[in-house]
Amino acid sequence: MRKTALLGFLAFTGCAALGLDAAYPARPSEVPGEAIADPSPSRVVMHATVTREALKQQLERALPTNGAGTFPFVRGERQFGWLRKPVDLQMSQGRLVVKLSISAKADLPLMMMDIPLDVTIKAEPVVTSSYVARLQSTEVEVKTTSTAVKFADVVADITPKIKATIEGKLADFSYDMKSLIDQANERLAKPVDLPLGDAKGCAVVKVLAVEAGPTVLADAIEKDLALVVQPSVLIPCPEKPDVAPLPPLSNVATIQPGPFTVTIPVAAKYDELAKAMSLTFTDGKLFFSKEFKDIYLEKPEIYAAKDTLVLKLHLGGPIKKPVEMDLNGDLYMVGHPVVEDNELKIPDLEPTIETSNFLLKMKQAFDGSTIRDQARAALHLDIGQRLGSVKDKLAKDLDFGDGTGCVKAATQKIEVSGVHVHQNYLRVYVSVTGTAAMFMPCPNAPAPK
Repeated sequence: MRKTALLGFLAFTGCAALGLDAAYPARPSEVPGEAIADPSPSRVVMHATVTREALKQQLERALPTNGAGTFPFVRGERQFGWLRKPVDLQMSQGRLVVKLSISAKADLPLMMMDIPLDVTIKAEPVVTSSYVARLQSTEVEVKTTSTAVKFADVVADITPKIKATIEGKLADFSYDMKSLIDQANERLAKPVDLPLGDAKGCAVVKVLAVEAGPTVLADAIEKDLALVVQPSVLIPCPEKPDVAPLPPLSNVATIQPGPFTVTIPVAAKYDELAKAMSLTFTDGKLFFSKEFKDIYLEKPEIYAAKDTLVLKLHLGGPIKKPVEMDLNGDLYMVGHPVVEDNELKIPDLEPTIETSNFLLKMKQAFDGSTIRDQARAALHLDIGQRLGSVKDKLAKDLDFGDGTGCVKAATQKIEVSGVHVHQNYLRVYVSVTGTAAMFMPCPNAPAPK
C-alpha cells in the first residue's frame, strides 16, 4: 500500500527530482535598522543609609576644633581662644542635634578667665539636586555655665563670634553622595554581554531620572532613591549605545519602598529564532522518518505574516525504494508565539493549506503530523535559562563599593510575561524583581534579601 501511494504521488509530480513549490505569501521585504526594544520606564528603588557614625565623622572634620580672636575690653582689644571637645550627635524630631562642649579663655588684665560654653546645633539634613547632603533650617545656640557674673559683658562679646564661626562652617558642610550613584549609572549604562549562543546580544539600561523620597532619621539618615530606568536587551548588540550623563536629583513626596520590578523588552530578530531551532538539529538536519531514514528537514527560516509566524523548512534527501529519487522542496507552517514557563514556543504550529495538501498526498509514505510535531518541539527558545545568567550578571554589576560606601543588589525572580510579533523581530517582555541598597560607609553585610 505504501509503495502504491508513493508511486501515485510521483506520478502526480511528474519529475524525477521532486520540486515542491507551495504557494504562500512572499516573505516581507527587510526594513533597514535594528530590532527595536522600545522599553517603558521602570523604577529601581535603592534604600540609602548614611550611618550616624559616618555623619558624626564628617561633622568632626567639618567643624573647627579651635579658634581665636579679639574682643573689646575697657580701652582696647583683648585676645581670646577656644578649644572644643569631640562632637556628640543625636537625632530628635526629624532633626540632627549636635552638641559641643567648648572651653574658651579670655585674656584679661592680671588674669586668664575660663569660660565654659555649651553649643547646641539643630538642623535638618537634605539632599540637593547635585546629590550632596547639606544642612538646612540650622539653629545654633551658645550658652555658658560661668558664674562670673561681673564678666558677663566679656562673655557677651565672645560667644557671638564663636557662634558665627560655627554657623559659617555649618553653611559649608556637605556630604557627597554623587560618587556612588555616578558609579551605578556608569555600570548600568555599560552594555552587558549576554550568552545567546551564536547571536550577539546585550542588556542596555538608560537612567532617565533619579528621585529621592523623604528623609527618615532613625539613628541614621535613611532615604529611598529611585532610578527611573529604560532597560532593554538588544539582539544584535549595538556597537555604540547611547550613554546619558547622570540627571539632576529630584526630591519627590513619596517613593514605593521594597522590592522593585523592572520590565525588560527583549527585541530578537527572527534569524536568531532560526539559529536556536537549528541547535536542535543534527549537523544542521532533522531526520524525522523511521521508514525513510535519509529524508530530512533543514535550513529553517522564520518571518512574520500579520500576527503569525511563518516557518519555512527545506525538505530533502534521497528515496531509494520503491524508486530512486531526491526530494527537494520547501514546506511552510504557521502559528502564534506564546510564552509557557519562560519558554517561547509555537504550540499551534500547523502546515499551510498548500503544505497540508502535499503532506496528504504523501501520508502513506510518511506521516505529515510527525514533521509538524518535531518542528513544534524544535522551535522553542528557553528565555528563562538564558536570562538567568543575565540576572546574576546585572546583580553582580550593581554590587560594588569604594572608599565612601557601597551599593548592594540582588535579583530574586525573572519571568517572561508576554510576546508580540513585529515585521522583522519579536518583542518579548521579561520582568525582573530585585532589591538594592546603598550604604555609607559600607558594612560587612551580604546583599539584601
